[in-house]
Amino acid sequence: MLEVSDSIAALVGVLTGAAGVAAFRISERLQNPPAPPAPSAGALPAGVSEVLTALRSSAVVLSADDQVVKASAASYAAGVVSGTELTDAELREMVRACRRDGRVREVETDLSSGLGRPPAVVLARVTPLGPHHVLLLLEDRTESRRIEAVRRDFVANVSHELKTPVGALSLLSEAVEEAADDPEAVRHFSRRMRREAVRLTALVQEIIDLSRLQAADHVVQPEVLEVDALVAEAVDRVGTLAQGRGSEVVVAGRRGLQVRGDRELLVTALRNLVHNALAYSPERSRVVVEVREGSGGVAGEAVGQQVPTVDIAVSDRGVGISAADLNRIFERFYRVDPARSRSTGGTGLGLSIVKHVAGNHGGEVLVWSAEGEGSTFTLRLPGLAATAEPRPAAEPGAGAGSGADDPASTSPPAGAAGRTTPHTVRRPSPRTSLEVRP
Repeated sequence: MLEVSDSIAALVGVLTGAAGVAAFRISERLQNPPAPPAPSAGALPAGVSEVLTALRSSAVVLSADDQVVKASAASYAAGVVSGTELTDAELREMVRACRRDGRVREVETDLSSGLGRPPAVVLARVTPLGPHHVLLLLEDRTESRRIEAVRRDFVANVSHELKTPVGALSLLSEAVEEAADDPEAVRHFSRRMRREAVRLTALVQEIIDLSRLQAADHVVQPEVLEVDALVAEAVDRVGTLAQGRGSEVVVAGRRGLQVRGDRELLVTALRNLVHNALAYSPERSRVVVEVREGSGGVAGEAVGQQVPTVDIAVSDRGVGISAADLNRIFERFYRVDPARSRSTGGTGLGLSIVKHVAGNHGGEVLVWSAEGEGSTFTLRLPGLAATAEPRPAAEPGAGAGSGADDPASTSPPAGAAGRTTPHTVRRPSPRTSLEVRP
């Protein structure tokens, strides 16, 4: 019995000692936790992968041997990364230089965008990312550089265009001063000064209009407008020109159509189209403004949505436009016939304004033309539901004649020879498409 008690006591002692040792080791471990395992050279810092996944811009993380460890989707889409390597030699050299001295580098460079596309202008920035990696960030500046170039060209063109009337006014004023004793000469030079002043006023106003249109990509406060009223006001504004040339402007097509937009901008665009039709047609000719419900439709906000349209077509039987000029007529200050533009007071900005007005209203401009036969410019706008009525007869506008002929006879017939050029400007992504049909 005594031997059993001694055995139990010994077992209890062993267990107590083991428990004490275990408790001591646990306490020591809690007080001095083991160091975490050192990260491997290829492991990314915490959170980097998540950030790159969320980025819309190009971002690339490279390892110690300049291999791509992680890259944003935009990097692959832009062609910056192919497989596990950077495609551009200059970017690779920037990464190596950053790795050598640990300095942040930033440079603007041209980056090849692939076959058939112009190079993209990017701001590249490289910086160390932890002890083993380098981060490359790319900011696309192509559009901002394009806008800067457009602004520079615009200022240069404006300066050039203003020199002519301002210089003419200066010379004419000197001529008036020298001819002070000759009333007939004074009257002659005064008339020329008045013409140059009118031209200068029109040029300045159109520059202001175009600048305002380019600054906005949509109409800020659109209102519901009657197309009939817009056309009537536009025709009225060219009344003096039509009467002076012995020409007539005939309004035809549908009544009661409505659009939403800026009244002054739309009237200005239509006025420019009618003015051009008169200016580039022989004297005592006819210009037709036809309003119709469009069949093409323009893209709505929802994907696949087609919005009904209102087409306002301005047709003439003038000189027409060559294929070479047709590609450029919407450029600022471009004139098909500079001599005719000077004689009619044209500034070279009228069609550019029409294009921007159409774009700001979510519409487009379509052009049909054949040399020696005439032209038709169609302003296509998103329409509104309204009761459309056919016009009972031709409505003569400014300087109208009898109106006995078919008012729509100047419109291009289906399948007519000539060139149809849809010059499309839509929001939010403006683009121009050209189609020349024999």
